Amino acid sequence: MKDPRIEKLAKNLIHYSLRLQKGEKVLIENFGLQRELVIALVREVYAVGAYPFVSLKDHQVDRALLLGAQEEQFNMMAEFEANVMKQMDAYIGLRAGDNINEFADVPADKMKIHGKTIMQKVHRDIRVPKTKWVVLRYPNPSMAQLAKMSTEAFEDFYFNVCNLDYGKMDRAMDALVELMNKTDEVRITGPGTDLTFSIKDIPAVKCSGQMNIPDGEVYTAPVRDSVNGTITFNTPSPYQGFTFENVKLTFKDGKIIEATANDTERINQIFDTDEGARYIGEFAIGVNPYIQHPMQDILFDEKIDGSFHFTPGQCYDEAYNGNHSNIHWDMVMIQRPEYGGGEIYFDGVLIRKDGRFVIPQLEPLNPENLK
Repeated sequence: MKDPRIEKLAKNLIHYSLRLQKGEKVLIENFGLQRELVIALVREVYAVGAYPFVSLKDHQVDRALLLGAQEEQFNMMAEFEANVMKQMDAYIGLRAGDNINEFADVPADKMKIHGKTIMQKVHRDIRVPKTKWVVLRYPNPSMAQLAKMSTEAFEDFYFNVCNLDYGKMDRAMDALVELMNKTDEVRITGPGTDLTFSIKDIPAVKCSGQMNIPDGEVYTAPVRDSVNGTITFNTPSPYQGFTFENVKLTFKDGKIIEATANDTERINQIFDTDEGARYIGEFAIGVNPYIQHPMQDILFDEKIDGSFHFTPGQCYDEAYNGNHSNIHWDMVMIQRPEYGGGEIYFDGVLIRKDGRFVIPQLEPLNPENLK
């Protein structure tokens, strides 16, 4: 029996997220075989007169490749994948896996090779700036376990999140974009946190279902050398196969000068990847009304209602602050009362308290108004 929610999601991805047109070519890259959605996407691509291409990948196979990775080999792999990506007009990244820690025992130098080759030369240089793209997860028992839900309950949650009215969210974000574009100084306070930085003259960008599903954030970037103070994250943060907790970062003139976590040595190795890894490339405010709690999956966690994320590493071209790095690590803080609360100020004015917007023009972004 076909699940009508899958058909609806496929239509949303093709018609709303990608706005795919007749004659365009789209690469559907599937990590973990999710036949139902891949087949629904292929059919919907054909229905608009476009051309689907499918690439099937597996995290366990990728781990085996990474363990013996040599830079020359991965440069060849990147060249091959780049040649395919250059011919595409659009990209769908469908990602699911049975184990979020599959790369936990891959040495940092091998992960660095992957970042410098395939991630940089295929995705950052071609896919992100030169195609219409959308990335999403697909529900499975492993994701349900991380979310502390039954598989059936998680599937219901997933389709509520992914099939909400993103057009309505898009319109509600306009006021936040306008306000951020007028703002100079941002101050964030909360338990273990007192952080200031400038976002002056760096564009704010709304994310409302065009590039990520689920979606629900407005992002910009801090002026590179403007970040000062301390931030203590209250959300587990998986990165390179390891889940970091109790992350505390201290900044001086934009640079992370001290970093501690449940594995302080490991986190500092990541921040020593290159110079830009100790500077921030993104600041974003999350507003998805259906995502309330972390599940160790950044595509969901970075959109949590009442959250923001602060990202060491590479900035986006659309919100360019000059920071370059082989890492881009979204770290999430939730500011709703049950997570300790917190405040966000724009130029000295309180705009969000304990996860809720408190000025009239931003109230449409509170969760009851987006469902």
